[in-house]
Amino acid sequence: MSEYIIATSSTADLPRTWLDEHQIPFIAYGYTVNDQAFEDDCREESRAAVYAGMRKGDVLKTSMINKYAYYDFFKGLMERGKDVIFLDMSQKMSASYGNCREAAEQIAADFPNRCLYIMDTRCISGGLGLLVTNMVGRMESGQSFDAVVRWGEENKLKIAHRFTVEDLKYLKMGGRVSNASALVGSLLSIKPVLYVPDGGTLDVVEKARGRRAALNSIRDGVLHDLSKIDATGTEIHILHADCLSDAEYIRSEIKKGCPQAGEINITSLGVVIGAHCGPGLLTVFYLCGGRCPN
Repeated sequence: MSEYIIATSSTADLPRTWLDEHQIPFIAYGYTVNDQAFEDDCREESRAAVYAGMRKGDVLKTSMINKYAYYDFFKGLMERGKDVIFLDMSQKMSASYGNCREAAEQIAADFPNRCLYIMDTRCISGGLGLLVTNMVGRMESGQSFDAVVRWGEENKLKIAHRFTVEDLKYLKMGGRVSNASALVGSLLSIKPVLYVPDGGTLDVVEKARGRRAALNSIRDGVLHDLSKIDATGTEIHILHADCLSDAEYIRSEIKKGCPQAGEINITSLGVVIGAHCGPGLLTVFYLCGGRCPN
């Protein structure tokens, strides 16, 4: 039995089945569908329903987690009598991170004999999920609290995040592109290719002409990264928002270009990131030598 706990948030976009199997506590972000409130439960059926609804015109909004919710979550973990490592998405991507830190400060005062380590992961979505699964694996193999934290800090910026979206209107609604850019992009079938740099933001690194060109740009970026390391056995995660055929295409292309790579998993994208980027978002995550968009 581990002497500490690794916990995360629903925005790690891990399957609920995996979280339950490994007994990983998570705090759920909230969202609304046409003003009806829900909590992100990480279940496959919830994700499928959300993307089907978005394609029919449902309006999704997400909300940050307040410090009181974080405090209650952390308090429940502290009361188990174990130290805790908590992994949430990059502080640059959510105002929730500040609330998390405030709650952690209160926890430190209320539980002076316990350690709560809050990592600024600089990761989002499946990148965060990959960090969580690797750290959990090390915990389950018997590594110490300090060793697992050290591995996480040393490797979090080696997790590459590559994205593309199907429709610019969701990025427009979230303020990530202007109305004019979204209109021109839609008329010209421009598909942005996005990347998470070391700072943990979400940057546009290419504007591809058409969906297939965007997918091929992601493929080329992945293969470029893998060519710089011994990619034998490297685990790759593809997450998609209701675009399974595109995910399968990318998996096939990566297998052809890097047959020595390890398992390439395809799972559904979580609701929170999907709400901001829309159905058709496709993402690829993997450990490499370091983040480099090109």
